[in-house]
Amino acid sequence: MNVLEVKNLNVKIDNDSIIQDVSFNVEQGEVLAIIGPNGAGKTTLFKALLGLLPYNGEIHWAPNMRIGYAPQRLEVEKHIPLTVEEFLKLQPKTITNQKIDEILKFIQLDKKILKMGLGEVSLGQRQRLLIGWTLLGDPDILLFDEPTANVDIYGQESIYKVLAHLQEKLKITVILISHELNVIYQYASKVMCLNHQNICMGKPEEILNDETLHNLYGEPKKFYRHEHQ
Repeated sequence: MNVLEVKNLNVKIDNDSIIQDVSFNVEQGEVLAIIGPNGAGKTTLFKALLGLLPYNGEIHWAPNMRIGYAPQRLEVEKHIPLTVEEFLKLQPKTITNQKIDEILKFIQLDKKILKMGLGEVSLGQRQRLLIGWTLLGDPDILLFDEPTANVDIYGQESIYKVLAHLQEKLKITVILISHELNVIYQYASKVMCLNHQNICMGKPEEILNDETLHNLYGEPKKFYRHEHQ
């Protein structure tokens, strides 16, 4: 069953054509990774899907879909007077302590972090907390805009393990923007190549090759496949 159908989507910003005639479907339980060069319209696509930008074309979500969205990063002052627990309880629905405990287990963070200041935790932990915040809304689909941007290697690995765990356990549909091609190869079920237009779409083993990546990025781009053992 398709949870999202996009047909002939066009988005202009200040008369500049950012998204041009893009069409695609997302099936329930799928992990769709969107790749492309900087400035290709990936974040603009997300904003159109979320109804944050005007567009021409068609965007059809399945009825009663609950959408969770985690942006690239959450910028906060180091000394902001807000604890992690208070941040998680900013959800617009009533959140119980039991629910927060369940989410912390999913995102693999210890309960001790709840009493820390939100500005004190590492970038990797903050990204996982963003994921947790979206999960508190019981979403059917998650949209992640480069969840590992500016996060160190250890933090990147932990975030993607969390995403894989969530998708496996909760069967949540995921749409992901990422430049981490090896991670995409391991975790995505489908890849869309976006450079203002939908350049190509298919399974990672079909899309992630030197020729396709050269056509997408406009320059040689090597990709070395790292298989799970």
